[in-house]
Amino acid sequence: MQLIRQPKYDLKQRPFMVIWETTQACDLACKHCRAESQKDHNPFALSCQEGKNLVDQVLAFGEPRPLFIMTGGDPFKRYDIFDLASYASEKRLPVALSPSGTPLLNQENLQRLKDTGCKVISLSLDGATSEIHDSFRGVPGSFDWTVNGWKIAQSLGLKIQVNTTVTRYNLMDLPDIFALVREIGVMTWSVFFLVPTGRGSTKDEITPQDYEAVMNFLYDASKYIGIKTTEGHHYKRVVLQRAYLEANGLPVKQYLDLNDTYDALMEGLHRVAPMPPTHHNPDRIRRTPLHVNAGDGFVFISLLGEVFPSGYLPVSAGNVRNTSLSDIYQFSPLFQSLRNKESLKGRCGKCEFNPVCGGSRSRAYAMSGDALAEEPYCSYQPGTFPFSREIPELSRE
Repeated sequence: MQLIRQPKYDLKQRPFMVIWETTQACDLACKHCRAESQKDHNPFALSCQEGKNLVDQVLAFGEPRPLFIMTGGDPFKRYDIFDLASYASEKRLPVALSPSGTPLLNQENLQRLKDTGCKVISLSLDGATSEIHDSFRGVPGSFDWTVNGWKIAQSLGLKIQVNTTVTRYNLMDLPDIFALVREIGVMTWSVFFLVPTGRGSTKDEITPQDYEAVMNFLYDASKYIGIKTTEGHHYKRVVLQRAYLEANGLPVKQYLDLNDTYDALMEGLHRVAPMPPTHHNPDRIRRTPLHVNAGDGFVFISLLGEVFPSGYLPVSAGNVRNTSLSDIYQFSPLFQSLRNKESLKGRCGKCEFNPVCGGSRSRAYAMSGDALAEEPYCSYQPGTFPFSREIPELSRE
């Protein structure tokens, strides 16, 4: 089993995923919003024709085609979103949409979206109850709109990814969110680790030690459902460590520095999932992490056409209005530096897990102003895991 999945092509030449911020208009007021959402759509955003030109630029990367995600704000606040989704689908570009949990997440819009050829949506759920979720999203009713839209999307045959942002407000609610995700059913539970940019703030963060606790909890939960992390790249290290320990019958807490938060999260997991998964080998996780990072398999285009390595790393490498996306992705000094793991600084530069992790470049930039600085919310000290040399994934690059 490949513990870290590698795309079967050169990520220096083409991205695995392209995300386009179609708008910043949104009717929510989320505490962590990267875009600091606006009431109305920006008239200077890429036009419908420019959006179609962007689709053509993505297609120019060739096959296999990147996954094309239209996000926001709330894409349903953009009048031409269905036309744009149809255009991309007709060109055989795999399209996903990331709508907000508002009254716009309804039967009519989801049916229209499916009719365009879009097959996947992602929805945000930040609490297992309306009290926690609505407080985070800033609008009463968002929890109910999200869950209702989730069920409608399922009934229409759309695949669903549920996104959860981990903060100090919902840290101990994660087992119950997991239970709800498992009960209703999803393709993937994507757990996002906060980057203090936009409305996001360091006061909302959990500690680096709690990052370790959550990532180890996710490893255990991943035996029940498909899980991925966003801006939590050291989860790949955790997967390698945990898989090695399990394969060799070694006790986790003897070799990994896990705090009481991990114990509490596992108590919650055992409460909501008391029986071990029996439909597959219990020591196998359902969805192994993918080897992508900011600028390395991943590219973000802002509503104004600026090209960023990530939506959470707001340093522009060019604009698709005057330079092709492929040229920016392949040749910009910023993107090239991010793909060079030898350029990383601090603990990330010294870490033996550097080839498969690299840390969050977005969080490094947000905290230090240097996208190549060490990951500030990783507590791992390089060289302290005694079996690193015995993990084959570390010698593949």
